[in-house]
Amino acid sequence: MVHFVGAGSGAVDLITVRGAKLLQEADVVIYAGSLVNPDLLHYTSPACAIHDSAKMTLEQVMDVIQRAEAAGKTTVRLHTGDSSIYGAVREQFDALDARGIAYDVCPGVSSFCGAAAALKTEYTLPDVSQTVIITRTAGRTPVPQGQDIPSLAAHQATMVLFLSTSLTAQLQEELLSGGYPGSTPVAVVYKATWPDEKIFRCTVDTLHTTVTENHLTKTSLIIVGNCMGDDYARSLLYHPGFSTEFREATQ
Repeated sequence: MVHFVGAGSGAVDLITVRGAKLLQEADVVIYAGSLVNPDLLHYTSPACAIHDSAKMTLEQVMDVIQRAEAAGKTTVRLHTGDSSIYGAVREQFDALDARGIAYDVCPGVSSFCGAAAALKTEYTLPDVSQTVIITRTAGRTPVPQGQDIPSLAAHQATMVLFLSTSLTAQLQEELLSGGYPGSTPVAVVYKATWPDEKIFRCTVDTLHTTVTENHLTKTSLIIVGNCMGDDYARSLLYHPGFSTEFREATQ
């Protein structure tokens, strides 16, 4: 059996209870060493075989899993954050299906959730943004047609950008050309929820300067949007003048 486990956003205690239990029971762990907090490996038993997938190809990962399966062992494939976001898991699922190897998925706390917690920010504010766009800047890997930054920026929604810290000159230009005013609030969160977490607040106009002056190159999320501003409407959910299924309006 193979268990895909989301490691969480960085802090060791932000892995799920189920994920920690699966690590404790694993005979083999293949983890994303370039991104996963290595302290999470302390959950494993002394006899557990550890493999760093940052140094492996898909074919090598599958070879380790097949050998573990042949020996009747349990494997945990440990991914950063939640494996459903930029986890390159679909190709692994398909490879396991082709080999007749059973697997399941244990979700994790994504770094975009960790960043919101670090910022004490709500991404969806009434009259400001009711949509969150999770995306990345096109670099060595292109993005599909119609999903480029200017096209998405036209929605004026909250935007969370992964894998984009090394491309901020291009990103800043595309955010502006897509319609975000230069004064739009931006936050760059370095290693959200890790012990060495850092937060840098700026605007679209000063994004590239902020990132370069602070020597940020990776392991950072960029959040763009007026959800980090001061103006928003009160939610009707708890408003005394609004009736819900559970209570009547009192004014």
